[in-house]
Amino acid sequence: MTAFTLPDIAQQSAGLAGTLSWVGMEGIALPIQLEGSHVNARVSAGVSLEAADARGIHMSRLYIALDELAHQPLTPILIHRVLTVFLESHQTLSENAYLTFSGDVLLKRDALISPLSGWKSYPFTLRGQLNSRGFRLELDVSVGYSSTCPCSAALARQLIQQAFVEDFDDIPLSKQAVLTWLGSEEGILATPHSQRSTANCSIRLAGNDHIPLAALIERIERALGTALQTAVKRIDEQAFALANGQNLMFCEDAAKRLDAAIRKMPDISAFQLKVVHAESLHAHDAVARSEWQW
Repeated sequence: MTAFTLPDIAQQSAGLAGTLSWVGMEGIALPIQLEGSHVNARVSAGVSLEAADARGIHMSRLYIALDELAHQPLTPILIHRVLTVFLESHQTLSENAYLTFSGDVLLKRDALISPLSGWKSYPFTLRGQLNSRGFRLELDVSVGYSSTCPCSAALARQLIQQAFVEDFDDIPLSKQAVLTWLGSEEGILATPHSQRSTANCSIRLAGNDHIPLAALIERIERALGTALQTAVKRIDEQAFALANGQNLMFCEDAAKRLDAAIRKMPDISAFQLKVVHAESLHAHDAVARSEWQW
């Protein structure tokens, strides 16, 4: 039998000269370990194409290099190493290498008062880039929380005050009468509106030890104070109502809290944040943004 050399069409000239900023694959399924959690991630892997006469890149080399990521905890050093392999396998073709991971990390969350707990999902994206200027790694995460409108709360309090004056105009004031009134629907006739809200934060990592996904989520939830809950009993729901009532915030307030909290986070060189309050009063969202670079 005659032996044939398999053709390598990618090495042949395309007849069209030109460079491309990104060529690769998206939606690659890959199991990764991140902060102690196993994540079914979707990965994008690519390189630039600077060789103007080249037909294409070697996608299989990128795909094979990803296998190293599936057998050990994901760290900045490991991502840097794989990106280096991308460039070494495309020495005459590429000057930039890219990796993006996306998925959901599951964290166990305790109820506010009761011994219950449940799992909560946090969507994240991790973007790495390597070129002659160096290595860059950015982490995005979305965190849900509850926000209660300060304006709505003030208007509700005013209505309650007016109702109190009207109802007790001809009634002798006593502790028991006031307690009974406060516990009735006639007494608390108005409540402030709350909405499910989202904090979207992106940080640029400056350290090489680990990827601080859980630490970032903890910092965001502590700064906002009204994280969405998992399993609850009535005592937890009451505690959540109390937290919302004592934690009134516009989207501007939420963004300022996060700005102050994330600035103090170690091993980051920049961040961007966006908070979205999905209004229950309006048919549009209230949004605030902030960013910082060291």
